[in-house]
Amino acid sequence: MLVAEILKDKGSVVFTIPPGLSLAEACVELERLRVGALMVCHDEQVVGVLSERDVVRAIARHGQAGLARPVSDFMTADVIFAAPTETMSILMERMTDRRIRHLPVLNDGRLTGVISIGDVVKCQIAEARHEADSLRTYIAAG
Repeated sequence: MLVAEILKDKGSVVFTIPPGLSLAEACVELERLRVGALMVCHDEQVVGVLSERDVVRAIARHGQAGLARPVSDFMTADVIFAAPTETMSILMERMTDRRIRHLPVLNDGRLTGVISIGDVVKCQIAEARHEADSLRTYIAAG
C-alpha cells in the first residue's frame, strides 16, 4: 500500500507548532491533541519534529528549566520525510533503521500529512487479514 492511500483513509490533518514555542507550551499541545509528535514549521517549511522522546530527553538533561526553552532547542532538526508514492514496507524499513516513529509526508515540497508507526502497523495488519481472507476463500472454493 502506498503512503497516498493511507493518507486518503487517515486524512491529511497535520498538527504544527512554531520553533519559538516553549517546550512547556508544546507539551500542552501534545496532550491536548493526543499525539506523540508535532511538526515544527517556520512559515510553510518543516524545520523539525518534536516528539515525546525529545521532551523526555530535554527534561532529563535540563530539568524543569528546559520547559521554558524554545522547541527549537530540543526538536529533531534532521527530519526524515516520506513521499506519497512510497510503500509501507519502505517506510517500515526506514522507521526501523532510523528508530523514528513519525514521518512527515511531502508532496511537491508541501507538507501533506504524517505517517506514524501506528499507521504502518495498522496497514500491515489489514494486509495480513486481507491475504488470510483471500486464502480462505480460495481454499473453500477449491
